[in-house]
Amino acid sequence: MYAERASRLAGAVVWTNEPAGDPAGRVLPDGCMDLLWNDGRLLVAGPDTRAYVTGGPGAWAGVRFPPGTAPALLGVPAHELRDRRVELTELLPAPEVRRLTAAVHAAVDPATGLDEVATRWATAAQPLDPLLRRLVAALGTGRPVAATADELGLGARQLHRRSLNAFGYGPKTLARVLRLQRALALARAGVSFADTAARAGFADQAHLARDVREFTGLPLGELLGRTG
Repeated sequence: MYAERASRLAGAVVWTNEPAGDPAGRVLPDGCMDLLWNDGRLLVAGPDTRAYVTGGPGAWAGVRFPPGTAPALLGVPAHELRDRRVELTELLPAPEVRRLTAAVHAAVDPATGLDEVATRWATAAQPLDPLLRRLVAALGTGRPVAATADELGLGARQLHRRSLNAFGYGPKTLARVLRLQRALALARAGVSFADTAARAGFADQAHLARDVREFTGLPLGELLGRTG
């Protein structure tokens, strides 16, 4: 069973997943990175450009950071973790990871422990660049990349470089991922696939279908368990 709640860290989400029966699941690209706990281990999930099929025994817990936030907390450019799940020991010194692991184990539950770790990290880190917040907000509403770059006063190369470090991929891919999430929210709410395509910013329903299959590996109807 999957459940989530708001984190103490603004914009982040704390989640738990205790698989029942078949443990396989599908994590879809969303522009975010996660701090994970599984079977006593701490891991980091990098930004995805395709669906990540989960599996393996045991319960999972995590903190999902808002887009662009985690790299500043970890001190690692997001593109180095793109489409990867790595042990936290690959990113931080082993003694520090042991202390963090002990703190998570000492908490009332792993999810709460992860939330406490994430909050401490955020307190010690520099605030997220407000330009990145503006970029995510603009692209999240469907603003074109070129127009957004002009409004932010950034050239194409500079915007691409900063996006790679913060999000793991360039601004055009980020815009497509955020558009996908808008579409999924509409379709899950019962909006027809044709109206979903129009309202989310796709050229047409065929364009929506291509992007969904590319990012998730499934047709939209199969992904949602219904037909349009």
